[in-house]
Amino acid sequence: MKFSKDAKPFILLRSLIISYIITIILLLIIALLLYKLKLSSGQLNIGITLTYILSCFIGGFITGKSARLKRYLWGGLGGLLYFLILLLVSFIFSNPLDNGIAQIILVFALCTGGGAMGGMIS
Repeated sequence: MKFSKDAKPFILLRSLIISYIITIILLLIIALLLYKLKLSSGQLNIGITLTYILSCFIGGFITGKSARLKRYLWGGLGGLLYFLILLLVSFIFSNPLDNGIAQIILVFALCTGGGAMGGMIS
């Protein structure tokens, strides 16, 4: 089975890879700021939250541009996949339930909403 560059799985995979590259870059910047400026935990949480939103927004934008139809749905799906991978990695390295289910639902809404917004604007 051969996928074209316009196949939906390829589009989602490409946007996820770009989203995670953006995430890595932003988290490295946050780590540098944490080291240099001694950020508080509140500032750190804001930075991580903005990282989720921005990464999913850009991924959703890329997905929406490529999908052409129902862009907000494809962008939201990209954000959902980003969240699911993030949750899986969190379960591997720690227990995300320690932060509470409300935190997980919030991150789900931020990722999916950010992706859908990016898709809408594309």
